[in-house]
Amino acid sequence: MYHRYFGLTEPPFSIAVDPRYLFMSARHRDALAHLLYGVGAGGGFILLTGPVGTGKTTITRSLLEQLPDNTDLALVLNPSLNSLELLASICDELGISYRQDELQGKALTDKIHQHLVDNFARGRNTVLLIDEAQHLHFETLEQIRLLTNLETNTKKLLQIILVGQPELRSLLQKPELSQLAQRITARFQLSTLNLAETQAYIRHRLHIAGLPGNQNLFSPQIVKKIYQASKGTPRVINVLCDRMLLGCYGKNKTTIDKAIAQQAINEINDEEQASGPVASRWPWLKFSKALALVSLIIAAAVFAPQLQNRLTAPATSHTTNTLANAAISAAPAKTISWHQQDQAALQQLAKHLGLTVGDPVCGSNFRCEALRENNWAALAQYQRPVMLELSDGQQYYYANLIGLGQQQASLLTPQGETSLALSELAYLWTGNFTLLWQAPASYSGPIGLGEQGPLVQWLGQQFANLDQQSQPLSTQTFNRALYQRVILFQQSQGLTADGVVGLKTLLKLEQQLQPTTLLEGSF
Repeated sequence: MYHRYFGLTEPPFSIAVDPRYLFMSARHRDALAHLLYGVGAGGGFILLTGPVGTGKTTITRSLLEQLPDNTDLALVLNPSLNSLELLASICDELGISYRQDELQGKALTDKIHQHLVDNFARGRNTVLLIDEAQHLHFETLEQIRLLTNLETNTKKLLQIILVGQPELRSLLQKPELSQLAQRITARFQLSTLNLAETQAYIRHRLHIAGLPGNQNLFSPQIVKKIYQASKGTPRVINVLCDRMLLGCYGKNKTTIDKAIAQQAINEINDEEQASGPVASRWPWLKFSKALALVSLIIAAAVFAPQLQNRLTAPATSHTTNTLANAAISAAPAKTISWHQQDQAALQQLAKHLGLTVGDPVCGSNFRCEALRENNWAALAQYQRPVMLELSDGQQYYYANLIGLGQQQASLLTPQGETSLALSELAYLWTGNFTLLWQAPASYSGPIGLGEQGPLVQWLGQQFANLDQQSQPLSTQTFNRALYQRVILFQQSQGLTADGVVGLKTLLKLEQQLQPTTLLEGSF
């Protein structure tokens, strides 16, 4: 809920599995390489183990994304099955039909075997992945071993991946499972991160979530505290960093200080101790439920005033918990009246820009570009006032953003100019906004190399004006010289340097030639 406050596109430290956030430490690279090797070798077992929260599930998801297109996957997430239930689950996953009277070990095994043979004939591979495999019963493990007997003269028909906690390795060392252990073709044990990897891990997740490269939310001293408290376990790092950012947001600060960090660590430690000896086996289960409940409370505190189209000051509280402080801080602090209609807001925006427009505003002379961004930093790159779409969850409202600061936004509303904290405005902004600009008369969409027409002639003249040259690079055709000039311009403006002239390139060009409509303030 705080991510927009920091200019992020999404929460960076969610404990949900997302392969985009996979941090490839040396250990994780080796683990993925072992898994890929095992799959490529064909047949037998692949074993991946590691303590809770070290990234096993994320690595397997990354592996699954890299499986060839000719691979069918049976995914078993509930290992507490007997051998018959396991066979039935595999049939269900692979789309193998069976009748109720065929719920017998031999009948299901025969059906699986026939399916694997048919798959092999079609040039398809079959993979069975079992997560939390340390919970498998002995008889089920033995049934899994028997499945690897399904083979042709040259190749085993089923590749099996077992993923589990370290006790799975101990389980497979028992003499009665020696035949299964001997069939493991690739194995790897994940471990926790060291201090340098912890710092890189935090930076990696912030980068994926959209944090601009010049920002640093966690100093080396704070990272060291996180490492010491988490012992390098990625899942615990996520929880601590999430709590620290929430505390920073709640106190309206831009970086994590020692007090915020220590408070987050203390809260996590208190929650673990309060879980008791039974719950300590699953500490994050209770925490996640508690966090979900608190999030609902926070959401109610934030949105209840907005449902009445009012922004009211929160009641005071003596609670010192970070989440409670964040809930109080998140509640808007003053009453603001918004535009009820977008056309009224656009008329006000046009007046602010000094434009003479008709009704409706968007017409032949001026274009209204409906766009979307996920954070303030991305919005600031347009460097011009825009109309924001706001919502209280039931109705849409509108306001014009005319300035962006580190923590405050300058707005135009029906009552005139006002300011509002970005943390408050973030709860209302849907991410949608409208940009008002005067497009070239011949503009209908992006153009690129080889195209012809009046827009090419106009574009060549604009660059001639920008470069103070008497002759344009092109007057008729979007030639190689104009293409190279566009790429240089895009690079200088921080745009995607593809040589294609679209909205963002034209806006940046306009800003260089007519720098009178820039959005006041920046990050």
